[in-house]
Amino acid sequence: MRVALFLTCVNDTLYPDTGRAVVKLLTRLGVDVDFPMGQTCCGQAHYNTGYRHEAEPLARHFSDVFEEYEAIVTPSGSCGAMVRELYPRMGERARAEGRGDSLARALAPVVPKTYELTEFLVDVLGVTDVGAYYPHRVTYHPTCHGLRALGLGDRPRRLLEAVRGLDLVELPGAEECCGFGGTFAVKNAEVSAAMGADKVRNAESTGAEVLCAADNSCLMHLGGTMTRLGTGMRPVHIAEILASTEEEPAA
Repeated sequence: MRVALFLTCVNDTLYPDTGRAVVKLLTRLGVDVDFPMGQTCCGQAHYNTGYRHEAEPLARHFSDVFEEYEAIVTPSGSCGAMVRELYPRMGERARAEGRGDSLARALAPVVPKTYELTEFLVDVLGVTDVGAYYPHRVTYHPTCHGLRALGLGDRPRRLLEAVRGLDLVELPGAEECCGFGGTFAVKNAEVSAAMGADKVRNAESTGAEVLCAADNSCLMHLGGTMTRLGTGMRPVHIAEILASTEEEPAA
């Protein structure tokens, strides 16, 4: 199966190890992974900030870059939700504004074959035990886009439960937002910081060494909060846990 890795702007710029982990993991599972060099921003930041029309060329470019692949895999629930949930909405809005259906036609090929990583593993490859080894106590935070927009459900937990050596502990208030929300953290900094602190304190109460999530944007926010609060926890993307093996362990 030939798939494309949609790494996303945040990961490409700040968390390249997450991308390497996805490639390592999928290759181990027999998947042929390509990284299209033409990929850029999916337009989420523009769209969510109110610049809908400015997001449209980015969405068209995304489709041009990725439409030839059998599947598009991303280690980001928020960017995956942009393609799956908001690209169709963009096409419908353009049609309603009398601009025809060219945008909807352009975006349609990529929408159904874009998968968040844990979705792809469980739903497409049909695996929950990926052969991972990670001897640490871990708690999992289900991020808002993954939980509410994509409906990831228990897929990430099922994958983590199958990791050898991993002690998975329940996070109190798991379904509450961490407070990041992209520009929400800028426009409502005090509220965002308070929500992040609540989430980190809940995570710390579990005694876990690692706070895991499927979206590095939320982990960036929570990691900064951990530093400010002086906790001993580490934020780690689920891809890096699943890519870890006894022979090649992650930190």
